[in-house]
Amino acid sequence: MEKQHFAFARINYILLGIGIGIIILGFILMSGSSTTLTHFNENIFSFRRIKLAPIVCFFGFLFCVYAILKKPAENKQ
Repeated sequence: MEKQHFAFARINYILLGIGIGIIILGFILMSGSSTTLTHFNENIFSFRRIKLAPIVCFFGFLFCVYAILKKPAENKQ
């Protein structure tokens, strides 16, 4: 029986899962409590929502691209 060759190795799927987890973490950081009129600027324009969350999502997307492009090591036997 012939051995099937998949497009990705096991490590690629693991790295892709980690990247998706980082992206989900970024979206969770973007969410937050609802805003009120008294705390509108503090909630909407917070450092976490405006700067930190998009940076985390960006690195998650970069990590996913790396996971897709990574070549698995060849076993030379």
